[in-house]
Amino acid sequence: MNRPITTPRIDPGLAVPFDAGLRRHMLGIYNNMGVGLVITGLVAALVASTPALYQPIFGTPLKWAAMFAPLAFVFFLSFRMERMSVASARTAFFAFAAVMGVLMASIFLAFTETSIARTFFVAAAMFGSVSLWGYTTRSDLTKWTTFLFMGLIGVVIASIVNVFLGSTTLQLIVSVAGVIVFTGLTAWDTQRAKSDYLAFAGTEHAEKLGIMGALSLYLNLVNLFQLLLTFFGQREEG
Repeated sequence: MNRPITTPRIDPGLAVPFDAGLRRHMLGIYNNMGVGLVITGLVAALVASTPALYQPIFGTPLKWAAMFAPLAFVFFLSFRMERMSVASARTAFFAFAAVMGVLMASIFLAFTETSIARTFFVAAAMFGSVSLWGYTTRSDLTKWTTFLFMGLIGVVIASIVNVFLGSTTLQLIVSVAGVIVFTGLTAWDTQRAKSDYLAFAGTEHAEKLGIMGALSLYLNLVNLFQLLLTFFGQREEG
């Protein structure tokens, strides 16, 4: 449950007329996000179907490296983005998606393929609906910032603690709270992506912010999917 650390630039709550440049900007964000999801899914499926890969990772202390490597990637992208070219930033994002695929392989090992597909469909439907609302609403969602980030910190800390406790009750609480937080973040990040375009349209910085926007939305969807597995996932027998 890791996210890049950024702040909104301008008031995004104003109505914006149709703009072909804005449309391209948002499509670029969703395209990058989609490619990242495909990479994650392919890597996860490959690792989960190859004992020579998943046994050394999840059967040894390497599992901790797989667990915390995405966090390191997020911080790297957050702090290095300004110094990177657009191509390098996009490549780093796709590399991050591949690393996430290694971690997500554990889901393919633990849950049935049918329940994974069903849960991803539910998560994608929720994500798409909320993202569309975040894009079209005239409400200024920046007023949610404090609540969302406090909630995010709480969910992350509770999740890390529960790695060691293994409490079913705590996992349920984290899942419910996490779904609420990441649903809100999806709307907020979508609106922020639009405001970034309005502030930096036509500059290289806007392209970089688009990649960070893709990363943020990617993380929202992936985390929604993982949290919803608590409710819709069916574990493999044996």
